[in-house]
Amino acid sequence: MITVIEQAVQARLVATAPKVETVPVTLCYDRSDPFAVRMAFPALATLEGVEVSWTFARELLMSGIQHPAGCGDVRVRPYDGDRTTVEFHAPEGVAIVLMTTAEIQRFLERSRELVPPGLEHRYLDMDHSLDELMRGSC
Repeated sequence: MITVIEQAVQARLVATAPKVETVPVTLCYDRSDPFAVRMAFPALATLEGVEVSWTFARELLMSGIQHPAGCGDVRVRPYDGDRTTVEFHAPEGVAIVLMTTAEIQRFLERSRELVPPGLEHRYLDMDHSLDELMRGSC
C-alpha cells in the first residue's frame, strides 16, 4: 500500500539566487504526517547550495489555490487563472515561487486519495508523537 506521494513539478522562482529561474521542485505527502505537505528545493535553487525543504499545512495549500491563505512563514495565493504563488518568508529573505495550479491540484488529489480531508486524525500515531515529545523534555 502506498503511504508516501512524491511529485516533481516545475516552479518559477521570482525572488531567488542569480541566474536561477525555473527549477524542479518536489511536493511530498506522507500519510504518517497527515496534516502536512513538504516542498523540497534542489541545491541549485538555494543560496546555501544545499537542498532546502519547507513543511506546512496541506490545508494551506488546498485553500491557497482558491484564495489567499496564510499569514506566517508560508503564504499561498492564486496568481492568475493557471498559476499559484507560494511565498516563503525566512530571516534571510523572501522567496516567491510560481507553479502551475493544475500540477498542485493533481498532487492534492493524490493526497486526498491517501487521506481524505477531515480524516487526518485517524492516521496519527499518538503513542509515537507522545514518545517524541517526552524524549525531548528530560
